[in-house]
Parts: sequence; C-alpha cells; structure tokens
Amino acid sequence: MRYWLTGLLVIALATSCGRSTDPDILRMGLASAPVNLDPRHATDAASSRVNHLLYRRLVEFDEEDRPIPGLATWRILGPTHYRFELRDDAEGRRFSTGDRLTARDAQATLNSILDPETGSPYRGQLELVERIEVLDDERLDIHLNRPNPLFPALLALEVMPAGLLAGQHGFNRQPVGSGPFVLADWPDSGRLRLRRRADGQLLELVTVKDPGVRVMKLLRGEIDLLQSDLPPELFGYLDEQDGLRVTRRTGANFSYLGLNLEDPQLSRLPVRRALAFAIDREAIIRHVMHGAAQPAEALLPPRHWAGAGDLPPLVHDPTRARELLAEAGFGPDNPLRLEYKTSADPFRVRLATIIQAQLAQVGIEVDVRSLDWGTFYGDVKAGRFQLYSLTWVGIKTPDHFRYVFHSESLPPKGANRGRYRSNEADRLIESAETQPDLPGQAAAYRRLQRHLLADLPYIPLWYEDQVAAFGPGIAGYRLAADGSWDGLAEVEKESP
Repeated sequence: MRYWLTGLLVIALATSCGRSTDPDILRMGLASAPVNLDPRHATDAASSRVNHLLYRRLVEFDEEDRPIPGLATWRILGPTHYRFELRDDAEGRRFSTGDRLTARDAQATLNSILDPETGSPYRGQLELVERIEVLDDERLDIHLNRPNPLFPALLALEVMPAGLLAGQHGFNRQPVGSGPFVLADWPDSGRLRLRRRADGQLLELVTVKDPGVRVMKLLRGEIDLLQSDLPPELFGYLDEQDGLRVTRRTGANFSYLGLNLEDPQLSRLPVRRALAFAIDREAIIRHVMHGAAQPAEALLPPRHWAGAGDLPPLVHDPTRARELLAEAGFGPDNPLRLEYKTSADPFRVRLATIIQAQLAQVGIEVDVRSLDWGTFYGDVKAGRFQLYSLTWVGIKTPDHFRYVFHSESLPPKGANRGRYRSNEADRLIESAETQPDLPGQAAAYRRLQRHLLADLPYIPLWYEDQVAAFGPGIAGYRLAADGSWDGLAEVEKESP
C-alpha cells in the first residue's frame, strides 16, 4: 500500500510543479549512497561504480567478459611469469594530482592489497602472486606461485598512487585516481560531486532512497537520469511521459537469497531445498517484475565464457517443499521459523513480503525485517542474519567463486557471508584454478556451478534487466549489462 500511495504522490506533485533545470550540473539519482572510495575496501555496488569513474585499471573486459588491456598490455613469458607494459594513450596516464602514473604505482597498489594489514577483501584473488618486479616506469614483471591462465583478468583493480599509499592517505573520503572523473565535493553522505576531466562537466550523485521521490525529481527536472533500482511499474509510467526517454537491456547482475549456513536449521540441505522449491520465481518475474528479469541458476549468466547454460532450472514445487520439511521434522505443529533481512527500499521490501507469502504456503513462518542500508549491509557482512536478499553486480571473472564460496574466504578475507564450508566446493574451485587453459577452466567452473546448484549455499533468483530513464537534453549514455555507470564518461547534457 505504501508503494501505491507514493506513486499517487509522485503523479500529483509532478503535475503541479514546474520543471527546474540547472545547465551546469548533470544530476543522477541513486537508491543508496557510496560509502567508501578506497577501492581496496569498497564492496557495495555504489562505491564500486563510483570508483570505476575515479580510477583506471590495469585490465578491463570486453562484452563477453574476456580480459582486454586497460592501462596495460601484457605478455606471457612463462607459465608463471607475466610482463605488463603501461600504455600511453589520449587519457594521459596521470593522477588527478598531475603526477604521472608509473609501474611503481601499480606495484604499490598490488602490494597494498596483498598486505594482510590492509585487510582488503580482494587479497584472496591475488594470493597466487609470488613477487612483483618493476623494470622501469613503463614495465613490471609479475611472478606467480602457480600457473593460472585467468591471471590477467584478476588485475582488473584500480591503480592508486604509490606515494599516497605509503603515507596512509585517507582514500575512503579523498580519492586520488587517474579515471575520467575527479572528486569535486562530498558535502554530505547523500550528495557527491565529481568533475569530468575531459570537459569539466560537473556530475552530482544524489541519494534519494524512496523510488517514488526519485521519479518525482526526474519529472520535475531536479535530477537528469535514473538507472535501475525502481519498481518496473514506475519505469513503465516514465516511458509514457512526454519529454522523457527510457532504455533497457538484458542484465547480468545476480540476485539471490542468502542463507546463514551456521544456523542449525539452514545448515541442513533438505531445509535449503525446501526453501528453493517453495519460491515461485517465474510468477514473481512475470507478475511483479513485469518480465524485466531472467531466471538464474548460477552466479555467472549463461552468456559468460565460463557460464553453465545446461543447469537444470529450479522449479516451483510446494508439495515437494512440504515433504522435505516433514522429513526435517517440521509441520503445522512445529513450523520452521526464520528471520529475513532486507534493505528499506520499498521494492525490495515488496519482493521480500512476496517471498514471505510463498514460504508461508508451505508452512514456513518468516519475519521480514527491513533496515536502512548501512545497518542491513553491516549485518550481512557480520553474519547477523538467517535469510537476506542481495544482488552481486559487476562480476566479470569466475575467480569470484573463490571470493564468495571458498571456505577460506569468510569475511573480512572474502565475501563468503553465508559461512559456507564444503570440501567438495573447495576442491572444485582449486581444480578450476589449476587448469592449463581457459577452455579447461570453463569446464571446471561449470562442474562447480552444478555442485553449487545441488548444494544451495545460495538460492538463485534472477538476473534483473538494466533500465535507465533520462530527462530532456540527455544524450550519449551507454547502458551496461552489469549496471556500471561508465556511460557517465560520455553522456552529454544539452543547455536549455
């Protein structure tokens, strides 16, 4: 009911207020604010997307998520020996301080991530690095302790200035990168201003948690663009408005129901399987998401080079769910009771209450708790949950399976937030990492994905489509499948 009241408020205010424009500032509305602009520590989606605007990376990815040169090209000198050479290009390879980015900055960045004292959650993906040698300002050699043909893709990490790293600079609030934007101002947690280096265009990222209010601000011209994080009905409404434009594309971000496997009930596979059988994903996608998502069975979408397109779909089978619960000792006189945490975003609360109702149909009693983003995300990282729902964004490489599912990747070392411990999953992850070529790795990771679907440390939900809405005069924005904001480097705002 709150959502529909908000929608009526949007329409009423939008039709009664005039449009306000600012020719000098491009404004984007966000559902949640970035919290940490130190790329060694940022794990939330908003921070990661902003950091990719502020910093450049040694390696980037093409449309098929294969590694391509970013700041550097590379040569394979041996199974465990790579040489990276920094590229000179039109972007100049300079930090926002004016200092030139060199191989020593890349070495210092990687060494900082590898340093246990840094506490970076990305340390695990670099643990195969044995040593890094700087040959000169343009070249560095990286020696591995074991072969891994995927290694260049693991260097999709933002390069930071060596001198400031050595001086313990506070990057979290004062980022210094070489990307297309620099920090202009951060007056409060809900308002962040960046300046585009190419032309001085000011970009303001404005956090507006309520999706209805974000829509109202777009209609009134107080913000210029929105991307995702809206109920599908609101994007449909915006698509019908004169002067606005809506674009869509199939997404790659993985939404899932997270489970605490240290919980005595959720540690039992029959209970996890009952939860999976009880959730009707197809109905949610069709009726609630208006078809703007694709069912998911794995962390990687099938189109990914290491994706598993032949996984059996999770089916909705409430009868089988009840049977499994009965086998586990639950029934009408002894219902399974669980707590489900989600963010306070109205659409996420709505999805959680729908899943709550579906689970109730098989006799599972769920208490939904919606929390502000900071509290919710803190609880997830700390393991203070039974159930939660989140979305992994921007996953490019299958090494993410180690980061999320290996038993050595419990926070803060990694993002195994469900405390999943499986000797078989560990073996499959390690086997995939030792394959001599990418086809061998792809086959090994597909075996791992079949195991994870059978063991259900997560319950896969869907890949949400990416959707963006633009006000008048906004052109040139490229919508990415992973939801990145990289299109802001090229978007244009015409003067009224």
